[in-house]
Amino acid sequence: QVHLVESGGGLVQPGGSLRLSCAASGFTFGTHAMAWYRQAPGKHHEFVAWISEAGSGTTYGASVRGRFTISRDNAQNTLFLQMDNLQPADTAVYYCQRVKDNYRGQGTQVTVSS
Repeated sequence: QVHLVESGGGLVQPGGSLRLSCAASGFTFGTHAMAWYRQAPGKHHEFVAWISEAGSGTTYGASVRGRFTISRDNAQNTLFLQMDNLQPADTAVYYCQRVKDNYRGQGTQVTVSS
């Protein structure tokens, strides 16, 4: 059974950093492109970042480009999102998602506030 479990969210001040993790199980992680999405209250799902199967290719949403970094460790079946210079507009629930079928985890809350 496929499982994606996000962790690492929390409360951080503007300008701060967080590192999200997504532990994958139940499928061959290294053969799937993965992505991070987020959803703020009252807003649509927003694309954050994408990474290729081997991690050699990445793409970012315009609002996070230059501040966020997606990476993966296929030996540990884990996806990461390093988030720097966080701003209040980054407040949302963050989800890791398998690109092939949009399967996603339960999400982790990130709140940026002073």
